[in-house]
Amino acid sequence: MDFRNSDTITGPRSEDVLPTTATSAVKVVIVGGFGVGKTTMVGSVSEIRPLTTEETMTQAGVGVDDNSGVETKTATTVAMDFGRISITEQLVLYLFGTPGQERFWFLWNGLFEGALGAVVLVDTRRLEVSFDVIGRLEERGVPFVVAVNTFPDAPHHPVEALRTALDLPDEVPMVDCDARLRASSRDVLLTLMHYLHSLALPTA
Repeated sequence: MDFRNSDTITGPRSEDVLPTTATSAVKVVIVGGFGVGKTTMVGSVSEIRPLTTEETMTQAGVGVDDNSGVETKTATTVAMDFGRISITEQLVLYLFGTPGQERFWFLWNGLFEGALGAVVLVDTRRLEVSFDVIGRLEERGVPFVVAVNTFPDAPHHPVEALRTALDLPDEVPMVDCDARLRASSRDVLLTLMHYLHSLALPTA
């Protein structure tokens, strides 16, 4: 078959090519319970077309996955989400979104390989789905920030009350965000970068 005159794409789109100015790349993982907005965040902030592995939820998950509070959700991430964002002309972040259901957590080992830090997305309507996620990060020694995703019908709680509920140390940054908005998601990632930088500074 002659492909010379076909429309077959033989390489990445021009907008997906890594900027020539990039000198450093950092891997960041977006974690959280089922339905907290991880796929939404990766999709909203990524400067390239994001890779998603969402599949339609089926009867196989009934009685296995806890979808309390997100009963209308019809699709779920079964492997990972992937995106990329340039923080500066030199610094690029590779974003990996993890599956939320516990039955897919075995994939975390590979997704966390080489990760510099993590963002924990939290839904105040279902804080309990964040407890095990944060615990696993602490066990791994992965630095993280907490981003409270502002769902329209979610209750608002004072920061200190949320810190207490999540048993967060004072030094772990916590910020509000709207995962649907690129600027808001970018601010979360910048908060993580500033936090990681502060951890790297020598102590007096």
